[in-house]
Amino acid sequence: MKRKVLVVDIGGTRIKLLMSRRNQREFASGPRMRPEELITKLRETARGWKFDVASIGFPAPVRKGRIIGNPKHLGKGWVGFNFAKALGLPIRLINDAAMQALGSYHGGGRMLFLGLGTGLGSALVWDKTLMSLELGDLPYPDGRIIENYLGVPGLELLGEKKWKREVIYAVAQLKRSFIADYVVLGGGLVHRFEQLPEGTERGRNENAFLGGKRLWETDPRTRRAKWQVM
Repeated sequence: MKRKVLVVDIGGTRIKLLMSRRNQREFASGPRMRPEELITKLRETARGWKFDVASIGFPAPVRKGRIIGNPKHLGKGWVGFNFAKALGLPIRLINDAAMQALGSYHGGGRMLFLGLGTGLGSALVWDKTLMSLELGDLPYPDGRIIENYLGVPGLELLGEKKWKREVIYAVAQLKRSFIADYVVLGGGLVHRFEQLPEGTERGRNENAFLGGKRLWETDPRTRRAKWQVM
């Protein structure tokens, strides 16, 4: 029997619930949102839907299915929070950018995912392996970090023309550093680019749904998880 998967994409301003590419609902998040409030709103928003398991993309470092650092754009109390216990069903929890990356991957070697939004999401995918990254904290001039320049704060600081040049430069450097075959540029700000450099593809927010579904895929030979999440 095929399991029905609920995909939860948690962002700094909105939280999206997806049962299919077209069947989705959402509600607002924000810097004061704590785990208990999220669970309450999630239950209310998903009322009437039937699902067996859930995949959750969370905007903070996640290791072995556990949150290990509080998000920069939500409230406190998230470290070690047990979603499976709170929702009463099996959960697969990964970083939100990693979930987008998993859904964006179409083979072709090593793919670097960069999400331009409130911050800078990042992940690396190759073969059947998914590695979450935290590139947003890389140092930049004047005591800043890279997401201050490539995310929403950078757009406001630099203006659109200069911000675009900064993004294109950084993408080229990161692609070279990770020996990536191609880069997928996603997130809410990617729509500001009419054209992207060679070797860079445009991501789509709905790829998070495919990534969440893929987390539950199994290898028919071993019956183990198809994707290794690091």
